[in-house]
Amino acid sequence: MENSRFGFIAVIDGEFWNRLCQSNKQGNKISFFVRRNAVAPTQTKRLLFYVEKRMQILGAADFAERTVGDAEELWDQFGAKSFFKSVDEYKAFVGSNKKMTFIHFENFEELADPKPKETVVRLLGSLVWFRPRYISQQTAELLEGKQGSAQ
Repeated sequence: MENSRFGFIAVIDGEFWNRLCQSNKQGNKISFFVRRNAVAPTQTKRLLFYVEKRMQILGAADFAERTVGDAEELWDQFGAKSFFKSVDEYKAFVGSNKKMTFIHFENFEELADPKPKETVVRLLGSLVWFRPRYISQQTAELLEGKQGSAQ
C-alpha cells in the first residue's frame, strides 16, 4: 500500500524562498520553516517547497520534526535558523498568534529542473488558494523529477 503521507507540500512566500536559497548557497543553512498554525506534518519523509508567486515546487528537503509551541519560546530556540532576518520581522509575521509551528528539515536542495505549473496543476489540482497538504511518494517523486516524465 502506498504511503499517502510520504511528502508534505509547504507553501512559501517568494521573499522567504529567496532567503532560503541564498542562505543555502552561502553555507548558513536555514533549517526551520515557520507556520502560523499547526497545519504541518507530524510524520512524513519529504518536505516540498511550493513557491506562491511562481506556482511551482522549487525545492525539497528531508523532514526531521515539527515543534508546536509558544511563539516567543520557539523564536528563542530556533529563530536564528529560520528565514527571518530579525525578531521584529518574526513578530510582525506572528501577529497576534500565541502559538507557532517550526518545521525542522535537513538536506535542502533546489530542484534542478522544476516542473512547470501546468504539470503541478495536473498532479495536485487547482493552484488557486493552494493549501499545504500531504502527498504520496509517487507524486513527490514526480514533482521532484525523480521518476519518469510528468511533463
